[in-house]
Amino acid sequence: MARSAWRSMILLAALASPVLVPLTASADPGPRLTLTTVSNPHPDLVSGGQVLVEVNTPTRVTANGHDVTQAFHRVPGGGFLGLVTGLRNGDNEIVAGDRDRPAKLRVTNHPITGPVLSGKQQQPFYCETTAYGLPPAQQPLCSAPTQVSYQYRNTAGIFAPLADPAARPADLASATVNGVKVPYVVRVERGTIDRAVYEIAALYDGRPSPFTPDRAWNSKLVYTFGGGCNGGYHQGATTGGVVDDLFLSQGYAVASSSLNVLDNNCSPIISAEAAMMVKEHFIETYGPVLHTIGWGGSGGAIQQYDIAEEYPGIVDGIIPGISFPDPLSTGGPVSDCRLLNQFFAGPGASFTAEQRKAVAGYNDYTTCTSWEVTFANRATATGSCNAAIPVSARWDPVTNPGGVKCSSNEQLVNQFGRDPRTGFVRSPLDSVGIQYGLAALKSGQLSPAQFALLNASIGGLDYTGTPVPQRTAADPKALSAAYADDLLNSASQGLRETPIIDQRSDLDLAGLGNDIHTTEWSFAMRQRLLDANGTAGNQVIIENQVTDAAAASGYELDAMDRWLTAVDADHSPGSQAHKVLADRPRDLGDGCYLAGQRVRAPLDRGQCAAQYPVAGNPRTVAGEGIGTDVLKCRLEPLDFRDYPVTFTDAEKKQLRAAFPDGVCDYSKPSVGARKPAGTWLSYS
Repeated sequence: MARSAWRSMILLAALASPVLVPLTASADPGPRLTLTTVSNPHPDLVSGGQVLVEVNTPTRVTANGHDVTQAFHRVPGGGFLGLVTGLRNGDNEIVAGDRDRPAKLRVTNHPITGPVLSGKQQQPFYCETTAYGLPPAQQPLCSAPTQVSYQYRNTAGIFAPLADPAARPADLASATVNGVKVPYVVRVERGTIDRAVYEIAALYDGRPSPFTPDRAWNSKLVYTFGGGCNGGYHQGATTGGVVDDLFLSQGYAVASSSLNVLDNNCSPIISAEAAMMVKEHFIETYGPVLHTIGWGGSGGAIQQYDIAEEYPGIVDGIIPGISFPDPLSTGGPVSDCRLLNQFFAGPGASFTAEQRKAVAGYNDYTTCTSWEVTFANRATATGSCNAAIPVSARWDPVTNPGGVKCSSNEQLVNQFGRDPRTGFVRSPLDSVGIQYGLAALKSGQLSPAQFALLNASIGGLDYTGTPVPQRTAADPKALSAAYADDLLNSASQGLRETPIIDQRSDLDLAGLGNDIHTTEWSFAMRQRLLDANGTAGNQVIIENQVTDAAAASGYELDAMDRWLTAVDADHSPGSQAHKVLADRPRDLGDGCYLAGQRVRAPLDRGQCAAQYPVAGNPRTVAGEGIGTDVLKCRLEPLDFRDYPVTFTDAEKKQLRAAFPDGVCDYSKPSVGARKPAGTWLSYS
């Protein structure tokens, strides 16, 4: 059954109490039999030994030869749903109908511990189940029994434990779902899936069932993603968070997992797998979902953008906050800042504060300082190990060369492979040919001598992340994989048909730690959408001050729900991408919050531009476009006639030494750039 038909069925279920009728054999030939998986639309990627299946007409159903007809129930809309359990790992055959006119479906089941598509799992892998109140677990699978608890929201606006979900405390608040008031009681489920701890929260007004949706649930799901970026090797002590009044008070269910937090493992692919598996379990527990909205900031935004692009359908619409496009794009300016900080503390100590800012490209140079303090060490072998990883297990070049390398590159080993010479994951990081401070030179903010000194002295990073005099050189195999696998987000696949509301809280000048979330990254993704698709009409950017974040969040959630609802109801001919553009709500467009009020206005001029100026980063100052999608630039010969200044012979000698093979030519695509190989890539 088509997704739009299922959504019509779910809407009927929300308006009527379905009668459960066991599916029985029928002598009426009826319509052509169809048999589809509902909890996971990819029957080859099912996990956990069970799957929710739909058959369109009453008939006998078997799974691996066993009659499972009694598992099926009629639901509003005319179809039949059945939770088929007892699947074996590997291939299973589900058959509907008799021998004369059967419908067959091959389902490939995977262990609930994974992997399904992400490839070989990291080992060792340290468990943190006790951080969630679950029993201790054994590595590397870190499995723990599922626990269900209850909370309620009181009239003071606080969530409190509730031992008996049937109880009605005197201070119990109410929520409004589909126009009906319901008790504000929340069911919270915690367990382990894909070696991660997952959490699900939803209003509770009876036992959840995939056949009789709880009337306190609006049949929609918000999936939350957490921030950061780190190398993994541990389960993680946090998820994206699920007990949130913004969502629950309107009847949304909320789900997340510890592997949907990039600070626990900076792999959008592993995150996609975890989200797919958790969502499958959710649907098998609660029933089909009208649509799923992605939510989260920083690294949480990276996951939304990358999952929507590479594994479309896990989330239907996304609301990325203080966003970055992907880990690889971000890594260039982060490493640049580390090297610039070192330069300004040494040979460049005489550069003024304004000159440093001009070289960095940000609204304030403290952004570079913040990158050094927060994330620069994530590219090193030892500087970012999580406390869950014992010191005795960590890599040391002399005492423990086979130990855990706590580098953010580690999570991409299944895509990039290891360099056999070093044992480290191949890296696409590159700075060869980059002319740091080029725009500042052209504007007169740097002297020719300063420009030459900067580029002759800045150096690079070796494979361990240690600063060295030589520029950083990318591994060709890593470059090829980065583009072929769409790890450098091209915005050319799933994103083109995904509604996007980019939530940009203004943090450019927010001070140490927060000011790494600079505004240009929202526009980097916009440029990629334009370059790939000729339009960025499916992306709306709304900027706000932190004080307006709650108001912005409420509006954006409502607008995304209306947008997706309109797309769901659009049965006109045309592509999904066309419908996403055509069905965007009329009140929804680029804009900003001014004096606490949302205004729809251009972001490149007028009041919004004045209130929320967009700067750049070290790579845009060096000549790269705002799309920042060049991992390794192509080179052109160093030609001193290209500069609006005159260099001395000594300065020319410095620059020739800094650029022996030439300088970046950003009019050409990146080395290794190619069309992505497709969506739903598997590394298993």
